[in-house]
Amino acid sequence: MQIVVISPRVAPGILTLQAWDVLRAAGAVRASVDDPHVRAIVSSGIPVEIAERPSYEADTVWIAPTGDAAWARTMADDLMAGDAPAVEVIFGSYDLPGSALLDVVEVMDRLRRECPWTAQQSHDSLSHYLLEEAHETLEALDSGDGDHLREELGDLLMQIVFHARIAAEGEGWDIDDVAAGIAAKLVSRNPHVFGDVTVSSAEEVDANWQRLKAIEKQRTSAFEGVPASLPALAYADKVIGRLGTIDVTGEDLGSRLLALVTEARGEGRDAEEVLRQAVRLLG
Repeated sequence: MQIVVISPRVAPGILTLQAWDVLRAAGAVRASVDDPHVRAIVSSGIPVEIAERPSYEADTVWIAPTGDAAWARTMADDLMAGDAPAVEVIFGSYDLPGSALLDVVEVMDRLRRECPWTAQQSHDSLSHYLLEEAHETLEALDSGDGDHLREELGDLLMQIVFHARIAAEGEGWDIDDVAAGIAAKLVSRNPHVFGDVTVSSAEEVDANWQRLKAIEKQRTSAFEGVPASLPALAYADKVIGRLGTIDVTGEDLGSRLLALVTEARGEGRDAEEVLRQAVRLLG
């Protein structure tokens, strides 16, 4: 017996050659649900019998129901009990890396339509959640707990998808525009990978990035585009990085702090991160 597994994220009717060959050669093709993928196979001239419970004839090909955990458990239970013949799994289509992001978009779309709380949110009402999730993600990163980091990155991703979904309702852009924009930026800012620029070090890569960014932005002030809401050390680091050499010879506390940020930059370190780690050691 063979089971054809089909990705729900691939258009119906698009299958691997191996899957089509298996379906055409089968003594019988069965499925537990009549969905668009099954109907596409029937439209190709291959009859499909709809049956609720799996049967295990050797020459039968089953089209696995997408996302049906109960069906999969029944199959597993029968296999463990020895009631089924040898089973070969055929992948009729594959998910590309990142395809699960489509599920997030689909879930958010439905929540926006059907959930009263989600439907009433706006960019403004969500702003503190975005900041909170960013801080929680940084906390997870500092902890070194990979599972925690994965979870918090998911929460942060939800905020991105949420804001893009709101924008899609009348602001002229959506999540596809967000993704297309960052993809285009990554290509244009990395000509050593996507173009004919040659580099010999990570420092050259960073210098090229900053040069290309400056050309694109055409900013007239070192403060332009730097969020004033950044933590003070991070704010200072960003501005100093744009100004280059600055005079930090004053004896007042502010000048001494700026001098420490400059010192950290000279050592290739992030003053904000250094201080955060030092505070952690106090506990």
